[in-house]
Amino acid sequence: MRTGVIARKVGMTRLFQEDGRHVPVTVLSLEECQVVSVRTAERDGYVALQLGAGTAKQKNVAKPQREHFAKAQVPLKARVCEFRVADDAVLEVGATIAASHFVPGQLVDVAGHTQGKGFAGGMKRWGFGGMRATHGVSISHRALGSTGQRQDPGRVFKNKKMAGHMGDKERTQQNLEVVRVDDERGLIFVKGSVPGAKNAWLTVKDSVKVPRHAEAPYPGALKGANDVAEPIAEEEVIVQEQAQDDVAPEAAAPEAAAPEAAAPEAAAPEAAAPEAAAPEAAAPEAATPEASAPAQDGQEG
Repeated sequence: MRTGVIARKVGMTRLFQEDGRHVPVTVLSLEECQVVSVRTAERDGYVALQLGAGTAKQKNVAKPQREHFAKAQVPLKARVCEFRVADDAVLEVGATIAASHFVPGQLVDVAGHTQGKGFAGGMKRWGFGGMRATHGVSISHRALGSTGQRQDPGRVFKNKKMAGHMGDKERTQQNLEVVRVDDERGLIFVKGSVPGAKNAWLTVKDSVKVPRHAEAPYPGALKGANDVAEPIAEEEVIVQEQAQDDVAPEAAAPEAAAPEAAAPEAAAPEAAAPEAAAPEAAAPEAATPEASAPAQDGQEG
């Protein structure tokens, strides 16, 4: 089980697919979603990750929270949430989760507070049909009607559907499809609508009703040097093995060329020997004119 993320709802738009279809999507933004603390089974009795997102002013953060963020060496966060994870899905404190934590085609569950509607009547809040608008009803067409029984039980039961505060409830929208991911800008495009108003904080995690997507990185996709997802690690190992295979013949080439390089050095004395013997060979040639000089004198005489 992987960790989820804390995202901010930007708004809604539509994306065009390659086949020409357009899909209505909600844009979710990851704003420096970092690991603030780790819960361990030995110390806390369970395994979980505490994440923080956004930025907050120092005057709006209590002193204990400021010390908590300082201990983790992360900036002050506007929103903090905790996610249960498996023992092998724990991330380091300070790691920043990237938008590629989710992949296109994956199903996710998005949770948040719905939009507040204020005080609403029974018809709007619960969908009541109201009373007749023609005969027999006077100035009570949208009234709630009777709420109890006779003297027995003589009271209104709890959880009776009546007028009251509407909205602003914690709700989870399940099995929403991830259409596209923008890792550079930290955006996640989710098909359909999600709870909450614009700029509201939401939690996004893997769907609990379907298995995790095969291409989803485990334990997670991180920004920068902390990116240690399993698929990427396997590719790096393959590249390293290929690089070693390519370097091996190159390393062996100088050894094979060594005898060839040594041959000219060994041949150098041999080449120099004729040059040393050249004066000796030239000596008879130089002596020949001297020996022939008397003969020439004799011929003249």
